[in-house]
Amino acid sequence: MIGFDRDSPNPFPLTVGTGTLVGVIAMLRRFVVLAVALAFVPAARADEPTEPLTRIAFGSCADQDKPLPIFDTIVAAKPELLLLIGDNIYADLDRGRKVTPVVIQEKYETLAKLPGFQKLKAACPILATWDDHDLGKNDAGAEFPFKDESQKLFLDFFGIGKDDPRRARKGVYSSATYGPAGKRVQIILLDTRYHRSALKKAPYDPVNRIAGYLPNTDPDATVLGAEQWKWLEGELKKPAEVRLLISSIQVIADEHPFEKWANFPKERDRLYQLIRDTKANGIVILSGDRHLAEVSLDPKSVGYPLYDITSSGLNQGSKGWRVPEKNSHRVASMPYGDNFGTVLIDWSGDDPRLTLQVRDEDGDVTCGTKVRLSTLKGSGAAVAKVDRPKLPEGVLSPAEAAKKVGELVTVQYAVASTGGQVNLYLNSDANFKSKDNFTVVLTPKGKTGKWDKATGDTFKGKTIRVTGTVKLYKDSPQLDVTDEKQLEVVEK
Repeated sequence: MIGFDRDSPNPFPLTVGTGTLVGVIAMLRRFVVLAVALAFVPAARADEPTEPLTRIAFGSCADQDKPLPIFDTIVAAKPELLLLIGDNIYADLDRGRKVTPVVIQEKYETLAKLPGFQKLKAACPILATWDDHDLGKNDAGAEFPFKDESQKLFLDFFGIGKDDPRRARKGVYSSATYGPAGKRVQIILLDTRYHRSALKKAPYDPVNRIAGYLPNTDPDATVLGAEQWKWLEGELKKPAEVRLLISSIQVIADEHPFEKWANFPKERDRLYQLIRDTKANGIVILSGDRHLAEVSLDPKSVGYPLYDITSSGLNQGSKGWRVPEKNSHRVASMPYGDNFGTVLIDWSGDDPRLTLQVRDEDGDVTCGTKVRLSTLKGSGAAVAKVDRPKLPEGVLSPAEAAKKVGELVTVQYAVASTGGQVNLYLNSDANFKSKDNFTVVLTPKGKTGKWDKATGDTFKGKTIRVTGTVKLYKDSPQLDVTDEKQLEVVEK
C-alpha cells in the first residue's frame, strides 16, 4: 500500500531565487516526503489473517511548532496500532500568513522531523484522518479552496499508495480490519471536513465571549456527503466483532456551542439510523477536537450503549484547570491537560472486555470505563420512546422548537414545572436544568388581560400553546411572552 511517484513534479514549487535554487528546494522537499512515506507501515488487508489487536492508542490536536513530549509517552505504552484522528498538524496558526498548499506542506515537514514522531512511526502502524486545522482552516468544511491540494499532501505524508482508493475519490475516509474471525477489529475513519456543509452561526454571547453554532436543519445539509454515506453503509455491513468509528468531532456531546455532529441534527439521526438498520454491533466512537478528554454515553439511540471517547489534545489540552463543558452524557472526564487515549481488548473468555482509557502526558490513566462486548449488541431498534400526542400542523414540540433559535415558532407542551414571581417560568421538563427543557417566560408585559392574576398553579399540568421567537439563555432554549395573545391554554 506504500507508494511514491519519484517522477512526479513538485506540485507546489517556490518562486524565489534562481531556477537552480527552486530545483534544489523542490528536490529536498520530495526527499522529505519520500522518507516519511517509506517509514509508514501499511494497514493490514481485510483478507489477510493477522494477530488480534489488544492495544490501540489514539489522539488528536498536535501543534507541530510546540513541544510534543507525549509522543514518547505513547511509544512507552507499546500500542500495536496508533490512530491519529485529526488536527495532526496546525496549518493556520501563523498570524498574517495566508494558508496555502506550500504552508501546509511546510507544517507536515516540521512534524516529520520531530524525533518523537519518528519514534512513533517506528513503534507501530499509523492510520489517520484529518480535522479542520490539517485541512487548512479553523472550522472549515467543503468551502475550503485548497481542499484537494490538502488531501494530496495528507495522503503523501501518510504514505498512501498511488492505487489506494483515496487517491481517486473526494475525501480521506478509509477503513481497515485486523485480526482473525471471531476477533476482528474494524477501524472506520470518517472524513467530517471535505463534504461538510456550512455551519450556522449563533449570535455573539457577551457573557461567555463567543459566537458558537446553531443546528443547521437544512434538509440538504451534510457532514459526510452522499458518496461517503454510501461507503459507510457498506463498511457497517462487513463482519467484525469490534468497530472503532473515528470521527474528528464529537458525536454524542450536544450541549456545548462548538463544533459537533449535533450542529447537523438530521445527519446525526441518519448515523444512528444507519447503525440500527445495518445491525452493526460492537461500535465505539473515538473523537477529538475539543482540547479536553471525556467519555460520553448514549444508552438509547442505536439499540445498545454507545460510547464516545474524546481525546484532545496531544499538546493542545487546556493547561490550567477549567470547569467541564456542559455535557449531560458525560460519564468520565479529564477537562484539562494534554492526553491520549487507549483501547485495550481482552479477548480471553467467552465475553471479551474493552477497556476505554484516557491517559495524561505521563501515561497515567485519568479516566475511562470498561464494557463487555456482549453489552454492545442490540436488536437494531432504538430504545422505545414514549408516544406523544400528534400536534397540529405547524405546531412544534419543545425538542423541535429548540432547534429553531432566532426563528418565529408555535410550540406546544404540557407544563411539567414552574418557577419565578416577576417572570413566570413554564418548563417542559420537571427538572428545569435538564438539557431537554424548554422554557416559556411569561414576562410582566405578558401578564395582562386574562393572565393578569396568573401563577404557576394556573399552568402546571396543563398544555400550553405559545407563539414567539426562540432564543438562548445560557445555552437553554426559551421563548418570551410579552403579549397575552401569544399564550393560550389548550384543552386536553
